[in-house]
Amino acid sequence: MIYPTRRLKLALVGILLFVAALLFSVMVHEFGHYIFAKKFGMKVTEFFLGFGKRIWSTQRGETEFGIKAIPAGGYCRIEGMTTNDEMPAGEEGRAFVIASTPRKLIVLGAGSFNHFVLGFVMILIMLAGVGTQSMANTIKEVVPCVSSTTACAATDPVSPAAKAGLKAGDQIVAINGKATTDNNFAGDLKAIHNHSGQEFTFTVKRGTETIDLKVTPTDRTIQGYTYSFVGFVANQATYRIPFVTAVKNSGEVTWYMIKESVKSLWRLPSMIPELVKETFGSAPRDPNGPVGIVGVARASGEITSNSTLGATGQLYLFLMMVASLNIFVGIFNLLPLLPLDGGHMAIAIADAVRYRFANLRGREKPAPIDINKLTPITALVFALLLGLTVLLLIADIVNPVALNF
Repeated sequence: MIYPTRRLKLALVGILLFVAALLFSVMVHEFGHYIFAKKFGMKVTEFFLGFGKRIWSTQRGETEFGIKAIPAGGYCRIEGMTTNDEMPAGEEGRAFVIASTPRKLIVLGAGSFNHFVLGFVMILIMLAGVGTQSMANTIKEVVPCVSSTTACAATDPVSPAAKAGLKAGDQIVAINGKATTDNNFAGDLKAIHNHSGQEFTFTVKRGTETIDLKVTPTDRTIQGYTYSFVGFVANQATYRIPFVTAVKNSGEVTWYMIKESVKSLWRLPSMIPELVKETFGSAPRDPNGPVGIVGVARASGEITSNSTLGATGQLYLFLMMVASLNIFVGIFNLLPLLPLDGGHMAIAIADAVRYRFANLRGREKPAPIDINKLTPITALVFALLLGLTVLLLIADIVNPVALNF
């Protein structure tokens, strides 16, 4: 997409905001590992944002905090992660590998947990602070015709709204005698869905008078999709949900996103062949398919450069995007594959099972699983993840997902 100068600047702002949000998410993830490792007495020597050469660092107690040159993630160094790691004399008891299984799982899972909390907080900010944009029950514009495209032709029939006499500025206060709500008008309109040819009474407030208009929806087909059509564009309004209700709704949305993230990960292997075709062929990208970091950054740029959304709409979509990304990353990181946190959790659980069986059989407690011996498996998983990352990078550049706002 070619942007005018102003839109290009706004798009760059959106991309930079996304990068900042991503790095903040990484920091929150690593802070989860750090805070619980310290809580359980483990030795944490480094907490860095980025990789490569040190740009800046400061020492706080036994931990060095800092920033490195390549902003591609971050890490929290907990000493004694494997049996081969040497611990300073007198601090052998602070090694991660000898901690109890529950403590290991808490430390390892804290990063993903923080992603879920961050996603929840962003959704709460959207609902209770920024507010959600919803269809209002006032008419912004009456569509003059029933057309299969966006433009009217001379032969196109008059739209039901225009035929009934609806006008811009009208407030639809009731449909068939049932009062509409200004913050859920989209729900009120469900009454006319799939009822083409059936007459409805729209009670309209126009200025100081209230009138009844007879409206008969008709079928409209666009790109093979047929639906009941009236022919008006409603205004958009911003609504803020009371805090207590927003907390409840945020929990429900977070749980929904978690379930959808699990489903997406389950479907991911089956989506890769189609992604390859879309990347190196001419087919458009599936908007419900996988998207890489570049694609998400591009979406952020399109959000901030789209003036028709308004500031509230832009902030809402940006927060929703970052919230959903955090929740997806939280789920992804729990996959039982090394080098992900979920892989280390699987090792900790396997060790606990081995210890339990050894105890039941009266045998000596076995040594913890040596993760270093699983390096070939770790390398294979890393190579697969790297390959998927490169494929998504190419796809997001040569055939990006088309966004419709």
